[in-house]
Amino acid sequence: MQRGRWVGALVAAAVLYASRPAAAQSAQQQNQEILNELKAIRQLLETLTTRLTAPAPTAAAGQPSNRVRLADVSGLALGKADAPLTMVEFTDLQCPFCRQFHVTAFENLKKDYIDTGKLRYISRDFPIDQLHPLATSAARVSRCAADQGKFWEMRHLILSNNAQLSADRFPAFAQELQLNMTAFNTCMANPATHEAELRKDMADASSVGVTGTPSFVVGLTGANGLDGYLLVGSQPYPAFDAGLKELLAKAAK
Repeated sequence: MQRGRWVGALVAAAVLYASRPAAAQSAQQQNQEILNELKAIRQLLETLTTRLTAPAPTAAAGQPSNRVRLADVSGLALGKADAPLTMVEFTDLQCPFCRQFHVTAFENLKKDYIDTGKLRYISRDFPIDQLHPLATSAARVSRCAADQGKFWEMRHLILSNNAQLSADRFPAFAQELQLNMTAFNTCMANPATHEAELRKDMADASSVGVTGTPSFVVGLTGANGLDGYLLVGSQPYPAFDAGLKELLAKAAK
């Protein structure tokens, strides 16, 4: 019953959101980005077809799949450690859909849930280099910035500007954030820097069935991991809001 209400809330909110007219000046650009992403996905699928013997079923975008358990909820976090709810995002910092989520729903989530102590939000990496050749580099850049206490600021700069991302933008972002450039360049010069953390994120994502970005595991905060739902795709804020309210009501019982 809980899952049915969650699915219904997501679908209803997504339909309402999709029916709203897009801004005229951004519609063409957004459609082109989506078309480019779909073309890249098609090329990737054609490459993988020869390697796959039995494709696994996938959940519809934006709807919860089976319940999942994420054993490790470590990572770079926003919000109170003892917040009643936890959300883990697996992201590709060059993904246009991750950018869409970041500049739309995330801002409202931060204001209404993270900043008010209701939600602990954790960022994990799932770079898909076959689609986004700078994704792994972007993840390393964000972690090198984290070494100097500027992870969320760097993450915001990369995601907000990932439509025009290039390797030479990373040092510019670091300078904009007034990082120690010697330490930053040293961090970036070593390919092994933060490699273990990135591999851990990828393994944990795969363990709960993540195949694309952005993907989220959301549920009640627990002492030993996170038992929750896997949500896939850049959903409108009302979809997240409805689901989180239901979870909060469950937590209050």
